[in-house]
Amino acid sequence: MPYSIAIDGPAGAGKSTIAKAVSKELGYVYIDTGAMYRTVGLYCLLNGISITDEDAVVEKIKDIDISIAYDDEGVQQVFLNGENVSTKIRTQEVGEAASTVSQYQPVRDKLVSLQQKLASTTSVVMDGRDIGSKVLPNADTKIYLTASVKERARRRANELREKGESCDIKEVEKEIEERDYRDMHRENSPLVQVPDAVLVDSSDLTIDETIDAILDIAMHR
Repeated sequence: MPYSIAIDGPAGAGKSTIAKAVSKELGYVYIDTGAMYRTVGLYCLLNGISITDEDAVVEKIKDIDISIAYDDEGVQQVFLNGENVSTKIRTQEVGEAASTVSQYQPVRDKLVSLQQKLASTTSVVMDGRDIGSKVLPNADTKIYLTASVKERARRRANELREKGESCDIKEVEKEIEERDYRDMHRENSPLVQVPDAVLVDSSDLTIDETIDAILDIAMHR
């Protein structure tokens, strides 16, 4: 039987980095659900669709074909209507668009169906905002991974600087707080820590320590 690990948590908590490492350690398939929502956001931005116009986004969702493949290193590649957009979806603008379009139920329905199909055939580590609550409610192990706003802002600022982008740490903190509020208060599938999820706060942990903590939790399940 496929084994599933669900990792939920707010933006900037390191979910993707940790989930990738955990999946590699266990030999499972890693599924980055956020990348799928980013792909919808990218489609809207490229095609002049207002991300705040739910009717317009929902109308176009039928024209969006999202598929996932894995390269020789086992890294997830995301395709939008046949084009590999794995790099294009990683901008701040696309991330903000994803946070908005992910609030629309028809968008979620389309992507959750794909995510559940993937998890039904192979052992997976899946991260996002509503994996334990909505996508994989029967996941074998559920983790709620978080960190303080200040720490998440510091990490994000470092990422931006490494890319050669300037940033104001206070602005980054503000963006993270606003995104947390949107994610936790949206009508459809808000970010929550489900009762059977184990809380892992990585504020004072290294990446390796966080990975080990989650592996330890999974192994004891």
